[in-house]
Amino acid sequence: MKATAIANANIALVKYWGKRNADLILPHNGSVSMTCDGLQTRTTVEFAPEYSQDVLVINDEEMRKDEKDIMGHMERIRKMAGLKEHAKMVSETNFPIAAGLASSASGLAALTLAATKASGLSLGERELTILTRMGSGSACRSIVEGFAEWRRGEKEDGSDSYAETIAPKSHWPDFRIIATILTEKKKAVGSRAGMAQTVKTCPYYKEWLSTVNEDIRSVKKGIQERDFTLVGETAEFNCLKMHATMMTTKPPIVYWIPETLDVIHWTRAMRESGTPCYFTIDGGPQVKVMCLEKDLKSLDKELNTLDSVLKTVVCRPGDGAVLTDRHIF
Repeated sequence: MKATAIANANIALVKYWGKRNADLILPHNGSVSMTCDGLQTRTTVEFAPEYSQDVLVINDEEMRKDEKDIMGHMERIRKMAGLKEHAKMVSETNFPIAAGLASSASGLAALTLAATKASGLSLGERELTILTRMGSGSACRSIVEGFAEWRRGEKEDGSDSYAETIAPKSHWPDFRIIATILTEKKKAVGSRAGMAQTVKTCPYYKEWLSTVNEDIRSVKKGIQERDFTLVGETAEFNCLKMHATMMTTKPPIVYWIPETLDVIHWTRAMRESGTPCYFTIDGGPQVKVMCLEKDLKSLDKELNTLDSVLKTVVCRPGDGAVLTDRHIF
C-alpha cells in the first residue's frame, strides 16, 4: 500500500483568485496555466496499520500546521477507498515552498495521485483532477500536461469543475517561463486566506470577474495559434488586475517586495528595447518571465546579473502527474 508520484507546478496565465464554494473548492472564475517542467514535487504515500495518525514530512520537516487541510484531504481519499489505515506522506520539492511558486499545486497533485494509487483507487484523469481540486484548487491543473484549463463549472456538486489539457506540451515546444526566485521566505498571507479576504472585502472584485472570461478566450486563442504577443500581453494584464484586487482588499494584501518591482521594470525595459518578454506573478513576490526559446539564453543570463534575483529556474511545457518506482522511503 505504497506509491510515489511526481508532479510539476503550474504557472497560471489567466489567474484563479476566489472561491464560490470553499468546501468543494469551486472557483468564481476559470483559469489557464502551463504545467512547468522544472518545478517539481515527488511524494511517497504509504498506508499501514502501524501508523496511529497521518504524518506529513515536506523537505525533511514534519508539518505541525495543516493550513491546506491535507489531513482532511487524506480522510476524503481514505473514505473513497474504504480504508481505515493512516498514512505516512513524505514529499520533496526542488524549489522553495509557500513562496509564490505554486508549491501547493505540485504538492497536492503528487499527493493525490500517490495516495489514490496506494489506496487501491483507479481514477480517470478527469476524476483525478476533480479530487485533486478538493485538496487545492490550482493543483488540479498540475495533473494534466502542457497548457491546461480549469473549468469553472456551474453545478453545485462540482462535477463539471475540472482541468483538462487544451494543448499538449509538444504543441508549443519553444514557449518558456523563467521563474525568478527573489526570496525563499514564506509569504505572510497564504493564498487560501488571502483570496477569501479579497472576495469578502475588495470593492473591485466583481469588475475583476467581469473581465476574466475574455482573458481566457484570448489566451486560449493565443496558445492555439502560438501567438506569443497575444498570450504575453493578456497574461501580464490579467496578473496586474488580480494583484490590484489584492492591494484593495481590507486589510491590503501586498505580496510584492522591492525586488518584485525591479524585475517588473527590467522586463518592461527589455521589451521596449526589442526583446519580446512579459511577466506574470502568482500569489507571492516571485516574478515569472515569459519568453521564447530564441531569446531564453540572453534573458536568463541578464536576469542572473540582477542583484534582486537569487536564482532562476527555466521551465518549458511539461508532463502531467505521473507515478514512479523511485520511493522516498
